[in-house]
Amino acid sequence: MTEENYNYRTSQTLLRNQFPGKGKWKIPVIPKFQPKDGDFNDLLLIGFDKTNLEDQNHLDRMVHFFLYDYRFERVWKNPEADIEKLSRYRAVLSPDFSMYLEMAPAMQMYNVFRNRWCGAYWASKGIRVIPTVNWGDESTFDFCFDGIEKGSVVAVSTYMASEHDHRKDQKEWFMAGYNEMLRRIEPERIICYNTPFPEMQGDIVYVDYERSSWRYMDYDQKAMPHEDLDCYKIGGANHTFCDTMDAYMIGKGGGSAYGGKWRPNPNKPQDQRYLGNPGEIKRTIMNNGDVYKTKMGPDGRAEMERHETNHNRGDKHTNPHDHRISWDNPDEHPVPGPPINYPNGAPEFKNFSEVFCMKEIIVPYGSMNFETISEFKRSINWGAEIEFEWNGAVFNIIRYGTDGKITIYAANKPETEKVCETADEALEYMVGDDRLRDIITKVHVVSRSI
Repeated sequence: MTEENYNYRTSQTLLRNQFPGKGKWKIPVIPKFQPKDGDFNDLLLIGFDKTNLEDQNHLDRMVHFFLYDYRFERVWKNPEADIEKLSRYRAVLSPDFSMYLEMAPAMQMYNVFRNRWCGAYWASKGIRVIPTVNWGDESTFDFCFDGIEKGSVVAVSTYMASEHDHRKDQKEWFMAGYNEMLRRIEPERIICYNTPFPEMQGDIVYVDYERSSWRYMDYDQKAMPHEDLDCYKIGGANHTFCDTMDAYMIGKGGGSAYGGKWRPNPNKPQDQRYLGNPGEIKRTIMNNGDVYKTKMGPDGRAEMERHETNHNRGDKHTNPHDHRISWDNPDEHPVPGPPINYPNGAPEFKNFSEVFCMKEIIVPYGSMNFETISEFKRSINWGAEIEFEWNGAVFNIIRYGTDGKITIYAANKPETEKVCETADEALEYMVGDDRLRDIITKVHVVSRSI
């Protein structure tokens, strides 16, 4: 045996056995976090992919790994590389390697081991570490809580199980694992990234998902330092699209790898118009009096929608105009297409069946308002046409405006329009003296297509 081969086969890079483990699988134990005064006061997190050695403004945050795994595989492959950087922050959550329900059990166990090993390793280097807890179905309960001492502070995220993107079908999965975690670990505190469910018990430290995003940091994190570029590689291939992804849009971790399917939000009755009986037409009256007529296809999903308005831009839309509705996307949400205008008069809007049925939906005041910036961006990206009021003035945003791009303008004032490539660019529009990003969750939305 050569010296090189001997050194490799006995190295910790291969063996990973330097930390004592407990239980059948000898998963490494992360030492209990020792809280200090103020650790959990107005707590914010920072994604690992946004940390760097030059950062001086966010060192009071804790580092999280609620990100796609490829963004932090480096901490497993080369654990020494980030010690200096991570040690500068208030604390570090152990890396949240995914536990998707569809994963092979051996992979789920491997990811639990990697989570705990990295946490134990960082703790051995003097970094303050809080275990991140994740789980699959009940079959993972025999190992997914190993390596965490009873009474520890732990961290979880409700994002993948919550109502974002109209998904609610993974809450039952989350609560089953959460309650089992309470029983087995009896945590002292639970850091919850994203809004906790009302049913969640325990001493919960809520961390605001939106305020922890890079949009609310004090410097432009999009310019990543060279040392961090490796976190964007899989098999040596650069993923250039990462520069434009929302850093705080978590899309991984637990639950189903495919995500939940779209369903109408019960708090937004206007969503109900997209589903119905085959051949049915639903008539929706928006807060500003606009009327939308939505026609169901043979499968009971909307296939065409007529807007009896020109959205305060007669040069962009005829009154009425139609939109084809597409459902061809992974989570099967409705996507209104570009407007179909009728300068010479619109054809009759009728259903395909012999039995005509018209149901009416009157949209309650305030139910179309945006609760988060992410909700607004999702709406725009899905093809929305929006009208809102702010300080007595009316503004419109249309997904397919000038040159087929996002267009925002004061009502009936084409000279005020701004043509945007992205929803983020639209959020920089000045609504009077206010930037749209700063007020989008405060404006009154009077009409909204999706």
